[in-house]
Amino acid sequence: MPPPDTQACRPRQPRISGWRISFLVALLLCVAGAFILGVNDYLTFEEISRHREAVMAWRDRNPLLSVVAFIGIYASVVAISLPGAIWLTVGGGFLFGTVSGTVYSVVGATLGACGAFLATRYLAGDRLRARAETWIGTMDAGFRANAFNYMLVLRLLPVFPFWLVNVVPALLNVRLRTFLVGTLLGIIPGAVVYALLGNGLGAVIAAGEKPDLDIVFEPQVLAPIIGLALLSLGPVVYRRLRDRRAAASAPTGRP
Repeated sequence: MPPPDTQACRPRQPRISGWRISFLVALLLCVAGAFILGVNDYLTFEEISRHREAVMAWRDRNPLLSVVAFIGIYASVVAISLPGAIWLTVGGGFLFGTVSGTVYSVVGATLGACGAFLATRYLAGDRLRARAETWIGTMDAGFRANAFNYMLVLRLLPVFPFWLVNVVPALLNVRLRTFLVGTLLGIIPGAVVYALLGNGLGAVIAAGEKPDLDIVFEPQVLAPIIGLALLSLGPVVYRRLRDRRAAASAPTGRP
């Protein structure tokens, strides 16, 4: 009998490729740039109100560049998990209107979420998964079997932090395409609400008031979103009922 292959028994070491190093460097540069420029300090209502005229004048002079800059800033903020992305959505509605502000916010948020997802999976996924295996193992199979439906629910319902929903699917080996589509579709309702709020921000500022970001929790707003989440879970419930029925009707093998 040949000796056992000791090489095959060794734990697989993560490969450090050139593109992973480049990705890490780019991510670190985004983090460093955000802190050096104090981006987080500008993601407040007070800063939007203070600089609104200058920003709108710059938008009018550079319509295309303003869109690219907005999406890039939004994606960077989400990718490095800075707080205040909601104010970017409000600002998007304020600068570009409800429809365009929603589109640009959804694109920026989805790109940033995919960046955080890939960073978790390829830069720290193995280590984090090993440490979190005890609590991830209980939900791993179910999440992967119904990843798209669960992604929709997690994005639709404003229950879990946005950054957490970027990280956990990466640890559960959810496909990037599933994560991207689930994120893209799931954040649209909330983005519409906040962009609509931002579209009327000028009148709010003129009245000396502050917009209520908790509007998404109002029953007339939250009820339709919960309805969409329940519809998203429909296929999951159907599959589970079908599997239980099939298991109950299967022959037991006893004489």
